[in-house]
Amino acid sequence: MKHRTIRLFFNYLIKGTLVVVPLAGALFLIVWVVVSIDSALNLSSWLWEDESGAPLYVPGLGILTVLILLVAVGMVFTNVVTEPIYNWFNNVLSRIPLFSTLYSSIKDFTEAFVGDAKKFNEPVVVEVNETGLKKIGFLTQRDLTKIGLDGEVIVYFPYSYSFAGQVVVVKSERVKPLNMSATDAMKLVVSGGVSGLE
Repeated sequence: MKHRTIRLFFNYLIKGTLVVVPLAGALFLIVWVVVSIDSALNLSSWLWEDESGAPLYVPGLGILTVLILLVAVGMVFTNVVTEPIYNWFNNVLSRIPLFSTLYSSIKDFTEAFVGDAKKFNEPVVVEVNETGLKKIGFLTQRDLTKIGLDGEVIVYFPYSYSFAGQVVVVKSERVKPLNMSATDAMKLVVSGGVSGLE
């Protein structure tokens, strides 16, 4: 009876952990990102003071500021800014040393997920060596003839449990498309292979 109670206790503990830890982890990350953005961009402490003269913090004003700014910039660049002006703007930014590298990298990475030309939408499996070792990645460039690499492609391999990854040039014959959605492939890789095959 005692052993059965202890076994039940640990069984319930493990089941509870499996439910609570992923939920708490996801909620913690979301709250941390939202709070960090809100506190960094909250203008209320600059604009208002309470009765004692201390800066007044209004929760949520930073996030609201970001949303309004993003929508306003989107409206301007959609309805007012023409393609030549947009290209001129990008050319000006690309001439600024160091900033241009950071700007173009972040811009391309953002567009890869949310732009019109999404880049991480072709999951592939790549045969790494002759022993049959394979890696899951995303085909990001099909044609490398401009840099003298005929018959080769670029594949991005995300790391498990990380936002980082690795860019690799491989022979196109070693790359095979995966029969799964890009979202499931990303979940499979980032989760270390334990999620994404549901």
